[in-house]
Amino acid sequence: MRLWIRDPLALFTANDHQALGGLVIEDNLIVELLAAGATPASPVDETFDAREHVVLPGLVNTHQHFHQTLTRAWGPAVNMSVLDWLPTLYPLWSRLTPEHLMLASRLALAELLLSGCTTSADHHYLFPAGLEQAIDIQIDAVRELGMRATLCRGSINLAAAHNSVCVQSAEAILADSQRLAEQYHERSDGAQIRIALAPSSPFSVTRELMRDSSELARKHDLRLHTHLGETPDEQQASIRRFGMRSIDYLKSVGWLGPQTWLAHGIHFNQIEIASLGRAGVGICHCPSSNMRLGSGICRALQLEQEGATIGLGVDGAASNDTCNMLLEARQALLLQRLRYGAEQITPHKVLGWATRGSARLLGRSDIGQIAPGKQADLALFKLDELRFSGSHDPLAALLLCGADRADRVMIGGRWRVIDGQIEGFDLERLKADHRQAALQLAGG
Repeated sequence: MRLWIRDPLALFTANDHQALGGLVIEDNLIVELLAAGATPASPVDETFDAREHVVLPGLVNTHQHFHQTLTRAWGPAVNMSVLDWLPTLYPLWSRLTPEHLMLASRLALAELLLSGCTTSADHHYLFPAGLEQAIDIQIDAVRELGMRATLCRGSINLAAAHNSVCVQSAEAILADSQRLAEQYHERSDGAQIRIALAPSSPFSVTRELMRDSSELARKHDLRLHTHLGETPDEQQASIRRFGMRSIDYLKSVGWLGPQTWLAHGIHFNQIEIASLGRAGVGICHCPSSNMRLGSGICRALQLEQEGATIGLGVDGAASNDTCNMLLEARQALLLQRLRYGAEQITPHKVLGWATRGSARLLGRSDIGQIAPGKQADLALFKLDELRFSGSHDPLAALLLCGADRADRVMIGGRWRVIDGQIEGFDLERLKADHRQAALQLAGG
């Protein structure tokens, strides 16, 4: 099957290619980019007129917590910083059931998909009794929506006052991590499911588990992920516990390398930024969550200039409180301009973080770009709402005018969203069931 998406209003390739005449897709791959006025090199089976659409590579979300869609805008935690926010919410999260997690995951994925996101990473570290198969549940949800995902097998093996019900032994964590890697991890281009290993933070697991996770990741060709640099007190905590700052600790346990990406990455000094860059560590910038919790502003441009890869993530729906990748890109544009100015933080740069940069964080070169040989993962947006009237630069208008919903989304050459609706998916039923589950969880 050959499809020509022709003559788009605008097209962002996330590389130096130009394709004003559109692109040709054959089965699941992009096979040709066309200059303005050009036609495909060989006949096509179908043509899609994209004159009203801005075309992007499918957006890639590199940090989230699907389960948190059940605790959005939780009243007792609305005005808290992260250090108080977590203990307030853990008692609710510790009551999660498999049914809760499936509903939360389906809703998060549907919201992401409708925003133009085709690939997501989720960091799940809650495995209370009865929820030992949490990652399997999430994989089922990903497959139902037809999306791609890197599911991060989180871990906590050191108890704190607020999370003791979620602690597992290192042996159980490593055994399940190996099972997931062997059962689900797809290494080839076009993979739908990949697995990563992801202690909740370096402070919530033992040194031995950090090191063993790194070794297991190397054995199975997995990525490594954790939260780091989110709060200013982390460095003193690292010195007290490990006798060294956090980046030195990562190096000591085999984590300081291109296989690792970190969520947040706010509170690092210039020496640490340079170390992260030299090692090729990735940073997932989570602007909405960082602003919502008052955590600070990631020095994204300095990290990138030193060699780190920058991607974007919506973080948890209880600290954002949405699962919308295009709105997250807009937030990144505005927040990073506060630090670096409008001239250096352009819509093109931020869209690059949301596509090609995020794909690199997940170790993927097959997605995040529009180029021959890449997967046909696309997000198409119309600029026909009131908010866009009078706009001139279509790509800039997506972010500056606040686009938040895709008209069409394609994954692997197959339309998953048409006319703003997920194909074959009962969204109204999902919303009703999800609301009921959120009330049940909050009521205990």
